[in-house]
Amino acid sequence: MDFFLLIGIILGFIAITVGMVLKGASIAVLLNPEAMIVIFVGIIAAVVNSYPSSELKKVPKMLLILIKVKKFDNQKLISKIVELSNVARRDGLLALESQREGLENPFLEQGLEMVIDGLGEKQIREIMENEIEGIDERHRKNAGIFKTAGTTSPTLGVLGAVIGLIGALGNLNNVSALGTSISSAFVATLYGIFFGYVILIPFNSRLLVKSEKEIEHLTLILEGVIAIQSGASANSIEKKLYSLTSEKKLDIKKDSANEKKKEA
Repeated sequence: MDFFLLIGIILGFIAITVGMVLKGASIAVLLNPEAMIVIFVGIIAAVVNSYPSSELKKVPKMLLILIKVKKFDNQKLISKIVELSNVARRDGLLALESQREGLENPFLEQGLEMVIDGLGEKQIREIMENEIEGIDERHRKNAGIFKTAGTTSPTLGVLGAVIGLIGALGNLNNVSALGTSISSAFVATLYGIFFGYVILIPFNSRLLVKSEKEIEHLTLILEGVIAIQSGASANSIEKKLYSLTSEKKLDIKKDSANEKKKEA
């Protein structure tokens, strides 16, 4: 589970409640059914009006992606590609057939299959790039649901405040309850801004960051497969793939030597 996401949500709620207490406002005012209806039902209506049912059905899956930590081990991937390049240079491209069957990464397996089948660099790149672009577009569309909800939420908050003020001004005869009515009218605005800028829009940003990491991983596979097909040396492949990532190459020999010194 992604505990940093949970920590961020908790900190957001703490900021609101502590801020209200320090200002002398009652937390009980947050329990406002009218404001909840305006914000949450309004958000649902906006999203339903913006996306077809086929996209809305993906929301539970996206929530699971948000709370789960999925790591892309680029170090391990590059090592595997270098290993495959050595096999191809030593035994020929057809020798990759036996290596392909044991791979856990379907995208890498698909790329090697095209290499084994004798497809040219241009064809392989076009097919793999199209698939990567499709994945990227699909991810952005899915994340956009949260962006739509997040940008709608603050506006609904203003709408909720207007509705609340209409109700308060309609009962000017009851001066003693006027202050409470006005304060509760702005609860919808608080809800709208909070859920828009603290919860929903950050959810969109987080999904896009996760998508970027996956796209980077897939791009490494694409470039690795093309390099194997062209017969590039293992050293040049390794340098090129590391240049495409933000990660630094691990110096295993140096690390092991340091560990031996510590033990001594």
